[in-house]
Amino acid sequence: MELGRRLRARRAALGRTVASVAADAALSVPYVANLENGRGNPTVSALDRLAEALGTRLVITLDGTEPGAPVPPPSLVEFTRGRRFRRAAGTLAQSLGEDDTAVRAKLAGALAAVAVPLGRDLGEGDWQRLLDALVLILGCPAGE
Repeated sequence: MELGRRLRARRAALGRTVASVAADAALSVPYVANLENGRGNPTVSALDRLAEALGTRLVITLDGTEPGAPVPPPSLVEFTRGRRFRRAAGTLAQSLGEDDTAVRAKLAGALAAVAVPLGRDLGEGDWQRLLDALVLILGCPAGE
């Protein structure tokens, strides 16, 4: 689903139609439309052609993190699998009108970024307090 959103956002930002991108990538219009709607299993070749047609490049990572992103400590990985994290992320996603999965990824990335300068792994209570602070800040923008 994330792939489809990224494809559509990039295409729309360029002011292009599905048909023009499909033609430049030598793919069918229904194929590209299905990918944008989160359906289908594209080949690496098709994704590479789409990236080129959209004026960008294809980057494949296997670890689920962006290049240069902090590596989450093991205790954070475990914490993000828990019910409290999922519930807080879901509540925040609903209040922001964003996708639950995307909000969970953003929160986990923010928590990992906080842990890096500390130079140590944190406990579950520490993660919970940090999560509570992030939810409070993000859920209640300044001036409200």
